[in-house]
Amino acid sequence: MTNEQTLEPAIRVRGIQKSFKDLHVLRGVDFDVERGSIFALLGSNGAGKTTVVRILSTLLKADAGTASVHGFDVAAKPGDVRESISLTGQFAAVDEVLSGRENLALIAKLRHLKNPGAIADELLERFSLTEAGGRKAATYSGGMRRRLDIAMSLIGNPPVIFLDEPTTGLDPQARIEVWQTVRQLANGGTTVLLTTQYLDEAEQLADRIAILHKGTIIQNGTLSELKQLLPPATVEYVEKQPSLEDVFLALVGDTGETGDDAENTDSDTAAGGVRAGRDPR
Repeated sequence: MTNEQTLEPAIRVRGIQKSFKDLHVLRGVDFDVERGSIFALLGSNGAGKTTVVRILSTLLKADAGTASVHGFDVAAKPGDVRESISLTGQFAAVDEVLSGRENLALIAKLRHLKNPGAIADELLERFSLTEAGGRKAATYSGGMRRRLDIAMSLIGNPPVIFLDEPTTGLDPQARIEVWQTVRQLANGGTTVLLTTQYLDEAEQLADRIAILHKGTIIQNGTLSELKQLLPPATVEYVEKQPSLEDVFLALVGDTGETGDDAENTDSDTAAGGVRAGRDPR
């Protein structure tokens, strides 16, 4: 990594626009993600969160604007970007016929890494899956599958990881397991861009939160900075600080987005609106 790469943000987005025929999904998106931080992209169903991730991961080309990941321009150097990232989608992409250890070893082999078995064992231990490593992934709980999925995405030590709606469909305990995993990633120096519809998820995890609404970032800041946008309320003479849910609804309205993300992807069509940490089932 060059000194210039080290100094600049892990992700830089400037003026990104994307339309699908007459539907304008992104209308000029701007944000930076600092290295080793957790950045939450929060928005209603159809806000364009997955479209942003697909552009940053080189799966989709922007109509206008620029973006760089780990110092590489996503349009000019897509190969370098792909070598620097890992993308984990809404549903765990594990082979249920294989054991957890076999899933990990397979990815290590596909990446042409030495000692795939040792790599698999290290990741099983890191994600508290050692005891389940010899079992078929089909027998894993939702939280275990997601942890295995994230472990697979870390093979090769990518400096930047995209987690697109990582806890959709998980029960509360499984969600907490995934949250712990995400914190461990950031503590280890990995940059995490997280898209979510869950307000409490953004509150719990993110160093910074950007609210995407109608194709643009309408607010971007720390949780404390966002809460300062609203005055505290007084309930029975006790001052109550605004929650992220209060801020979000004040900014975008309580109806959220009315349209669908034209890409119709898993994460942005899983359920309508932004959920305040409720079990989606």
